[in-house]
Amino acid sequence: MKKVISALALMALFANAHFLTLLPTSDNIEDKKNSNIKIDAMFIHPFEQSGMNMEKPKGIFVNNTKNSLPLKETKKFDNKAWETSYSINKPGVYKFFVQPEPYFEESEGLFISHVPKVIVSAFGVEDGWDEPIGLKYEIVPLTKPFALYSGNIFQGVVLKDGKPQANVEVEVELYNEFGLEAPSSSHITQSVKTDKNGVFSFVMNHKGWWGFAALILEGEKELNGKKYPIENGALFWLKAY
Repeated sequence: MKKVISALALMALFANAHFLTLLPTSDNIEDKKNSNIKIDAMFIHPFEQSGMNMEKPKGIFVNNTKNSLPLKETKKFDNKAWETSYSINKPGVYKFFVQPEPYFEESEGLFISHVPKVIVSAFGVEDGWDEPIGLKYEIVPLTKPFALYSGNIFQGVVLKDGKPQANVEVEVELYNEFGLEAPSSSHITQSVKTDKNGVFSFVMNHKGWWGFAALILEGEKELNGKKYPIENGALFWLKAY
């Protein structure tokens, strides 16, 4: 009986969404004494606050830079994670993102390659938050992402190779550091789809960090002589106040 319960618990864990999570200490910098921000990268179930090991990514980058910020191995939710820091010295909009190594999810029979992005506004400058970085798979905000309240609607457009993608599923989860309990397992991960213009909308009903993951199955990667599909995720993190 215990084995059955354990198996069901494991199945429930895998049924909920994996999110490669990228969280800075703040999404708004207004004082120089707070301008050195720490950024955590972790592979987790955000609502359930449980983690998985994250292998060292190719890098954490800011804007269009080609060189990664320095990475430091750490632990989040008792699993391997990564962190970096960045000193913001001048006004601007800073877009941070992670390029991970693809992760094989045996239970789903596919590789997961999620690229999360988060935007930080510094010293009152807000220009450019709605411009893409140029990632192959990317969520570009249509709502200013660093000035949101709970109850606000967030809109974004999903791009692949710079072109809007219709009918793409976007999974949404709250980084549940508040100890909230979902009414059912179905309530843990919300799902919306993009319209014909690649646009999706979502109302955040609670304060905190929210993750949006636009999922596109494309390409294959080989493991032990067998090819598996790749789940490409364009992820976007923002905070509601």
